[in-house]
Amino acid sequence: MNLYHYAAPATFYRMAGRWIPWLSWGAGLLTAMGLYISFFVAPTDFQQGEAYRIIFIHVPAAWMSMFIYLVMAFWCAIGLAFNTRLSYLMARALAPTGALFCFLALWTGALWGKPMWGAWWVGDARLTSQLILLFLYVGIMALWAAIDDPKRGDRAGALLILVGAVNVPIIYFSVKWWNTLHQGSSINLMKAPSMATTMLVGMLVMAIAAWLYTIAVAFVRVRGLILERERHTDWAQEALKEA
Repeated sequence: MNLYHYAAPATFYRMAGRWIPWLSWGAGLLTAMGLYISFFVAPTDFQQGEAYRIIFIHVPAAWMSMFIYLVMAFWCAIGLAFNTRLSYLMARALAPTGALFCFLALWTGALWGKPMWGAWWVGDARLTSQLILLFLYVGIMALWAAIDDPKRGDRAGALLILVGAVNVPIIYFSVKWWNTLHQGSSINLMKAPSMATTMLVGMLVMAIAAWLYTIAVAFVRVRGLILERERHTDWAQEALKEA
């Protein structure tokens, strides 16, 4: 596969357009399947009762909020190293979805924490570092919006993203490094999961659905950004007429 060929904005624009419907339908079907398994098939937890079912939304959202940020950092590093325009656009396209999942993780965490801890919010290491991640997302998007020159904005945003990436391992390892109320991970690659198989399947299906949604929405946004940046070219003019 010639990666340089797909790095061209015009080529990527057309390829993304072909994938968006498939990704969107896949995300919708898997979300419906995951919600059905999570709320109607998975057994009731013997300790937390029915309240635990919020994890089928909370955990995939938390995973995605961290992973999207790392993917953004990857694209920014590629952009700074090779000066590829598409890399910066991918980071810009992913940021709103990452912020959405981060907010969703905090909101569902509060709904889960109230019956479990008796409070909507506590000064927990994981909760605080997750809130910092949301601030990073919002700050990065605000920085892009504040800089009129797109190229300067791309570089400034990339540097902030790369510096902020240090917060992601802090979120992940916070339950091991500090004494926190937040429970440890139920899924670990080094050992068998500490949950029923049905619960695990429901959570993984929801996580895959979140991934497909993220890619589909990012492709929609990046196509719009490509047209905005390339509007002076003939192919972009043709694409705008077709749209």
